[in-house]
Amino acid sequence: MNYPTTIKHLIECFKKLPGIGEKTAERLALSTLNLDAEIIHLFSESLENTKTKIRRCEVCNNLSEEDVCSICKDSTRERDIVCVVEDPKNVALFEKLGSYHGLYHVLDGLISPLDGINPEDIKIETLIDRIEKDNIKEVIIAVKPSIEGETTSLYILKLLEKKEVVVSKIAHGVPLGADMDYIDTLTLEMALEDRKKISNKEENNS
Repeated sequence: MNYPTTIKHLIECFKKLPGIGEKTAERLALSTLNLDAEIIHLFSESLENTKTKIRRCEVCNNLSEEDVCSICKDSTRERDIVCVVEDPKNVALFEKLGSYHGLYHVLDGLISPLDGINPEDIKIETLIDRIEKDNIKEVIIAVKPSIEGETTSLYILKLLEKKEVVVSKIAHGVPLGADMDYIDTLTLEMALEDRKKISNKEENNS
């Protein structure tokens, strides 16, 4: 069908989103015609605000509307434990569990030399700085069980081997190669609870 230019542009915009093909984009664009003007305004304003208001937390690199995110500012969190994740989506995933009460550190990727992603390209240096500055006692590595995840874990472990910090990794209940986004909450919660120490203070002092 020969849609008006405005509809065509909207279809093309929806197609920019991951996982959205031609037919889905067309359906979404046409669905907006049935929305109230108030919802359309909110939709438009929210899209604009993602570019003008959303920034990265100066402490943990999570998404935030302020310089420091609400999690890092929360005085009730366990401030000597940090869960290291690949991206902000994983923070939201762990927060939905409701069983983890420590802090986070978002790496913004995993080491993958084949893809041109080296240690200096992700937020590992800032993680090490936090551990030293904030007297962190435990680092939980919670990245996907893949070659890239294992490479990143081993690199972080190497950097921390002489520091006074316990390093643990979420348990292998998470299937090999699985994306964190698609793991059910029960499996993820058990993997977090049953995390395995891969380094500890006693080993570092020996």
